[in-house]
Amino acid sequence: MKKVLIGLLVTVGATSVAYAEGNPDAGKPLTAVCSACHSADGNSLAPTFPKLAGQNEAYLLKQMTEIKAGVRPVAQMTGMLDGLSEQNLADIAAYFASQNTAIGQAAPELVAQGEALYRDGNPATGVPACTACHGPAGKGLNSAAFPSLSGQHADYTASQLKMFQSGERSNDTAKIMQNIAFKMNDQEIQAVSSYIQGLH
Repeated sequence: MKKVLIGLLVTVGATSVAYAEGNPDAGKPLTAVCSACHSADGNSLAPTFPKLAGQNEAYLLKQMTEIKAGVRPVAQMTGMLDGLSEQNLADIAAYFASQNTAIGQAAPELVAQGEALYRDGNPATGVPACTACHGPAGKGLNSAAFPSLSGQHADYTASQLKMFQSGERSNDTAKIMQNIAFKMNDQEIQAVSSYIQGLH
């Protein structure tokens, strides 16, 4: 387990990336079309659409850049970013990052299992603790473009873990999330996703 955590931390240090600096004031008017799915402040009301509010700026910019380039296929986003420049994307990322995340609630019956997985992982199956990359409060690591998870919809988180598991999503740094999700069972995915929804 210690080797896995050390490997993750080394990867974190090696994947720090630089992105264009965004201006949230310039980004706000560009988000009008985003509000249909993600709400005006980025706190999506639909559990299948991700909350963008409070998300790490570098992560948001990385995802939008990769969605626009087709590296991360997202059917609902097809063509949505085509007319936007790199600076536009940076400004949108800065706007949503400046908003406050609305925290949800975890299912009481899943809290214990979800917390154990989030904080300690599953040493028996080689699943590392989520805290290694996403932090104890789920705020992620902006310098490495690792996402904030705090308050994210459980349905969305679970769907992304299953997509990493199946290989349908593969734009994670060094395939970290693909390798982790592959070792998780459905109950673990449900529990940790629920726990993250209430994490703050």
